[in-house]
Amino acid sequence: MQDKQSAPGEESPSVEPPTGARHPRWLTALLAAGALLAAALLGATGGLLLADAQDDGSAETPNAVDVGFAQDMTVHHLQGVTMASWVRDHSSDPAIRQLAFDIESGQTEQVGRMQGWLGLWSRASLPSGEHMGWMSDAGHAGHAQATPDDAGRPMPGMATTKELARLRSLSGAELDVYFLQLMIRHHQGGGPMMRAALDKAEMGEVRNLAEKMLTAQTAEIEAMTAMLTERGTKPLPAPL
Repeated sequence: MQDKQSAPGEESPSVEPPTGARHPRWLTALLAAGALLAAALLGATGGLLLADAQDDGSAETPNAVDVGFAQDMTVHHLQGVTMASWVRDHSSDPAIRQLAFDIESGQTEQVGRMQGWLGLWSRASLPSGEHMGWMSDAGHAGHAQATPDDAGRPMPGMATTKELARLRSLSGAELDVYFLQLMIRHHQGGGPMMRAALDKAEMGEVRNLAEKMLTAQTAEIEAMTAMLTERGTKPLPAPL
C-alpha cells in the first residue's frame, strides 16, 4: 500500500525529508506544490512517450481496467499520502518519520504518473460512479461486503473520517502505532486492485506499475508489522 486533494481539515502533504527544523508554513506549502507539479509533469512526460508510440500504431488502447485502476488508485493513494504526511510532520520517532516520508513521496509520484495517463487517454482524473466497478471486468469482486464498521469507507482498507480524526488527535507512541495499523490495512485494501490490474490491464505500463506497487507495499506491510511487534501490538483485522 502519492497529487493530493486534502479533505477539509487535513493538512497538505509536505515533502521535505524528515530532518532538522521545520520550515515556515508558506514554504512547506510551496514545496508541496512543487513536488506535486513535478509528479504531474513526470506523468505527462510518460504520456508523451505513450502518445509517440500510439502515433506509430505500436501501443495498445486502454480498457476499462486501465482507466478504473488509474482513477480509483489515485483516490486510494491520496488518502495514503494524507496520513503519511500528517505523521511525517507529527511523529517524534525517526523510523516512523522516514517510513511516512517514503510512503508520501512514493505514492505522490505514482499519482502523478496515473494522472498523466488519464490525461493522455482523455479520461476523467477521478471516478464519477461507484468505486471499483471495473473490477468485475477483471474477474474480481468489486466492493467487499459492507458491514457497520465499513460505513464511510469509499474502498476497502481506506480509513473513515472518524479514524482520520483520531489519527490527528494522537501523539507520541499512540500516534505511531495507530498510523502503522491504519497504513497496513490501507495497503492490504489496495492489493486486490493491484492484482486485478496486473491480470487484466491492457496497457503494459499499467501492469508494470501495478506489479511494482504490489511488490513495494508487500514489503512495507512486512516492515510495518515488525514495527508493531517491536511496540508490543499487532495489526488491525485485514479488510474483507
